[in-house]
Amino acid sequence: MHDAILKVLKQLEREHDCTILFAAESGSRAWGFASPDSDYDIRAIYVKPEAWYWDIAEKKRDTIEAMLPGDLDVSAWELRKTLQAFAKCNPSLNEWLGSPIIYAANEAFLTQLQRILPTYFNPIRATHHYLSLAHHAWSTQVAQEMTLKKLFYALRGLFCAMWSVQFKTMPPTRFDELLIPTLLPELILQEVERLKVLKKVGCEATTTRVSPLLGAFYEDCERQTRARVETLQYTMPTTAPLGVLLQAMVHMQSF
Repeated sequence: MHDAILKVLKQLEREHDCTILFAAESGSRAWGFASPDSDYDIRAIYVKPEAWYWDIAEKKRDTIEAMLPGDLDVSAWELRKTLQAFAKCNPSLNEWLGSPIIYAANEAFLTQLQRILPTYFNPIRATHHYLSLAHHAWSTQVAQEMTLKKLFYALRGLFCAMWSVQFKTMPPTRFDELLIPTLLPELILQEVERLKVLKKVGCEATTTRVSPLLGAFYEDCERQTRARVETLQYTMPTTAPLGVLLQAMVHMQSF
């Protein structure tokens, strides 16, 4: 599959006259709890030729979306759009940069973004983002029953929100790296390990009953995290370094 994805990325470069600076797996495969029938969610960042940036005649398309055979879902953002989102702290974008499955990368570009990510990380925005994801997934529960897929989405969202508000750093992309005693009690860690075994062999639609222990823990931690985030403060830094990075990557295309 890796080679097939690389061919798709090369094809997109030709069709859209761009250079892909970064491409990685996102979603459940990057998080480490994909089901056997999970899609491949490829997320990429691309830069256009220099002339594209100086032409103001019309609004330019700044995304590429493609649903391809083999369960390949590709979504790519243009560089300027990407850096604007990065400056405001976009947790989904930050997760791409921390993905353990990278298909393509301009090393200078990726290294620079990873280096300055802590500067632009906004724990308030991140916590609300992850609480929203968790709540949306958790609300699909009916009589304590829900799909394993949604349960893991809810747990990961909650754990990421707890990490953001407690450590004030970007949560790790991989789910297993969230499972630490500093964040979660031993009984919850044991319950999550039990659920991971079920998730590994189940399909996307497999359901499970949420244990009273896990249900009570979720509700209590969601409430506490919502209260804690209200005490945080954040000052947005200058975007000057991102402007320099944009110019460097665009200028690179003229050679």
